[in-house]
Amino acid sequence: MGISLDKENCTGCGSCESACPFGLITIIDDKASIKVEGCNLCGACQDACPTEAIKIEKAMATVTPGNDYHGVWVFAEQRNGEIKTVGCELLSKGRELADTLKTELCAVCIGHNVKGIEQLTACGADKVYLIDDPAFSNQSEDPYVAELVRLIKLYKPEIVLAGATPFGRSFFPRVAAILKTGLTADCTGLDIDTEKNLLRQTRPTFGGNVMATIICPSRRPQMSTVRPRVFKKKLMPVPPAGKIIKVDFDKAVLTSRTKLLNFVADLTEKVKLEDADIIVSGGRGLGKPENFQLIRELAAALGAAVGSSRPCVDEGWIPYSHQVGQTGKTVCPKLYIAVGISGAVQHMAGMQTSDCIIAINDDPEAPIFQIATYGIVGDLFKIVPLITEQLKNG
Repeated sequence: MGISLDKENCTGCGSCESACPFGLITIIDDKASIKVEGCNLCGACQDACPTEAIKIEKAMATVTPGNDYHGVWVFAEQRNGEIKTVGCELLSKGRELADTLKTELCAVCIGHNVKGIEQLTACGADKVYLIDDPAFSNQSEDPYVAELVRLIKLYKPEIVLAGATPFGRSFFPRVAAILKTGLTADCTGLDIDTEKNLLRQTRPTFGGNVMATIICPSRRPQMSTVRPRVFKKKLMPVPPAGKIIKVDFDKAVLTSRTKLLNFVADLTEKVKLEDADIIVSGGRGLGKPENFQLIRELAAALGAAVGSSRPCVDEGWIPYSHQVGQTGKTVCPKLYIAVGISGAVQHMAGMQTSDCIIAINDDPEAPIFQIATYGIVGDLFKIVPLITEQLKNG
């Protein structure tokens, strides 16, 4: 497994150099020089080489024997006994995937005194595997990993999905590593290749400039984490007669190498961004960090969450937890107000499914107006205070 260069066939044309997304190829003395360290064998250079001087050898995939993996599973994450919305969103999408594959849809919930389990069946789950015990009152990763791995090995689902939350991003890769299967992180799209019955997992890459569709043809289960608010929660008009199965486990085998000392909430988030019905976001058009106060005042008048485009976060004007976009949070509020945001593709991908979008910008050609429900062209420093004052005065 590796990459090699036939220097006799290499003409030093530079096609491979420009094709390499990682900048690992340079032309030296009219021959290509490949820095192997850091190469992920993507094949872009091999495809670009007109003389076939570059060869990539990949290890043969180990195909899982048999055909005994069935079903779509969703990990229904909870915190403090409250099921996170992303679990219901994934069940709504999972129902579509399961129906295409003609298989069952199951939810897995691990926690203590979890409320509202019935909503998982209302969103389409045929079965809910529930582990409810004080041992899982805190989100200590080791016990969660051990129990989810045990259940997957026992029931052998074909597809397992989880939310790309801080907890999901942390513990789910460990599950995949133990099972020796693939994991596509931070997906923004899922569908089924009906010819091969494979899960097509789409995610942004290279800083959001490219959308990659990934498959896992040779290992099971196929695993993905999906950003919250990418899919909409849908209640089934006629929910399946879902069965809640309480799963026993052996407490004696539960071990944890870590201990949760404290949970520190982000005090800058007055309203949680991913759960907000109204979001007011500011962009580079604000000019300087002090002007974010205009956004905060408007958000306070609306009872809204405060969002931001990436440049403001990169400049240190506002914490990363407020960033909306492909490299931040994906949101789907009832109302999204974009102030001083031109509308880069990466930002719009994170909010364009909002029910109503209002854009305020002094550039009539700003791309944000192409997806806006309503657009206001003008000076935001005059428009935003007037709207805020009108809201305050009723």
